[in-house]
Amino acid sequence: MKIRVVSSKEEINTLSPNEEIVHLAFRPSNTDIFSLIMKCPQVKALHIPSSYKRTISNSAKMYLKMQGIELLEGDVWGHRKDINEYSEVSPSVYERIKQYRLDGMQEDDIADKMVRETRLSPDFISFLIKSN
Repeated sequence: MKIRVVSSKEEINTLSPNEEIVHLAFRPSNTDIFSLIMKCPQVKALHIPSSYKRTISNSAKMYLKMQGIELLEGDVWGHRKDINEYSEVSPSVYERIKQYRLDGMQEDDIADKMVRETRLSPDFISFLIKSN
């Protein structure tokens, strides 16, 4: 799964309408969130650092919820935007989730184990489990 990394408000206009997950590496305003949703109608989740997520207004959270868009907390560790504008989740993460499901593990247990094994946030791991 590819995560489009957006470093500034100005980059919102450069997004493809097909983007499904967008990581905002800046503190977005309500207007920024609304603009992003209008530009990318297929977006399923916004991924935001925890310090920024706490500052998102309740009206923006409600709007995202009404649109069926998840607000996920986390960072894209080790990503270099100057090399690639997308951060990608390793296929091995999906393989491990699938294997844990085949082993009969519950989703909560899978999420706990995957958080320990990867540097991904609990929010993001839960989103990946639900989307597979």
